[in-house]
Amino acid sequence: MKITVFAAGSRGDIQPCVVVSKGLQQAGYQVLLAAPEDFADFAQEHAVDFTPLRGDVRQIMASDTGRRFMESGGANPLWSIRAVRTMIAPVIMQMAEDAYAACRGADALLCLGVFSAFGHAIAEALRIPIVHVEPTPLLPTRAFPAPSWPIQRDLGGWHNYLSGVAMLRALWLWYSPFVNKFRQRLGLSTYTATDFHRALRSTPMVSAYSPRIIPHPADWPAHIHVTGYLFLDATADWQPSPELQAFLAAGAPPVYIGFGSMAGRNPDALARLTLDALRMSGQRGLLLTGWGGLRTASTGDNVFVLDSAPHSWLFPRMAAVVHHGGAGTTAEGVRAGVPTVVVPFVLDQPFWGARIHALGLGPPPIPQKKLTAERLADAITMAVTDREMRQRARACGEAVRAEQGVHNAVEVIRRYFGDPDKHGE
Repeated sequence: MKITVFAAGSRGDIQPCVVVSKGLQQAGYQVLLAAPEDFADFAQEHAVDFTPLRGDVRQIMASDTGRRFMESGGANPLWSIRAVRTMIAPVIMQMAEDAYAACRGADALLCLGVFSAFGHAIAEALRIPIVHVEPTPLLPTRAFPAPSWPIQRDLGGWHNYLSGVAMLRALWLWYSPFVNKFRQRLGLSTYTATDFHRALRSTPMVSAYSPRIIPHPADWPAHIHVTGYLFLDATADWQPSPELQAFLAAGAPPVYIGFGSMAGRNPDALARLTLDALRMSGQRGLLLTGWGGLRTASTGDNVFVLDSAPHSWLFPRMAAVVHHGGAGTTAEGVRAGVPTVVVPFVLDQPFWGARIHALGLGPPPIPQKKLTAERLADAITMAVTDREMRQRARACGEAVRAEQGVHNAVEVIRRYFGDPDKHGE
């Protein structure tokens, strides 16, 4: 059976798709990952068959609109509609057309949930089954506020549910002009918001997060499967540099600080702030530069600057981790069993920060707009010294490491697509 996996977005969106692609390949499926061309090396590193989608995600995020969106897009869902349309307009139709081409000859489609509307158009045109995969909850529920909703306090079931409806509407409005233009090119009827919501709710989904962090809500359908995280371990040929090994051996475990692609429009100022916070807290630090260009000219002996390293290797060696709260980075912090300090910038990041705090795995999140060196220093100090928090983080990490997310995801997909030797008619 041939399965095409359609994914786009940041590293946190692509990585679960790489992991599940590897799992499906090992189970005997023929898998083709269709993702933005700047992830070709990433897929090749993990021996996943790859076909590129036109459009450079890093370039989109580095644009002025992208950086402004990272700083404030999550605070106003209405503003986010215009911002996202501006960012994706140059590439989204090309990506959709390339994804359609990648699915020709496939027996089934595995599609990121946020691109459900495009995935359903492809599946409908080619008459193949579709399953969603998603690292962040998408469906409305009374159990918690919707990710990306500006208010991440639990104000009751109706508030939580309606926030989910509102955010699905915003998601639809991000893509709707492009979706219907794409459907028209495929000879399909126009899609409405109701069509989008109905298709999303009725399609099986691999919800790629731990039931320890988000148990399956009672008001979700049974075909929404919370499988556990889809972790990507370091490749066998990756080795830390002698300089990194020497730094780790030279003192107490450091505090990791990294914000991925979320450094905003002034990464130098953010780097200086984090160094000040480390100095105030008296902790050694490891600064990961990431996509956002988080750099500083002078760090001193107590801080090590690193371009990149697998979180699966790095995080267990840290005293605590400080990051933006992306779904994938949050998952790695939980797995490592160390406290997490979330500095959310945009979209689902405040949700993950609130979730980590509610479970007692880290201090209250510090929104990027309210971030100061003093607040970050206080949060780092709490994460490093609070014995009960550290014990909870350790216990949660042990439980999450025992889950079999990839195996569970493959079995869910097998249930809906059939065995590897099955082929479409």
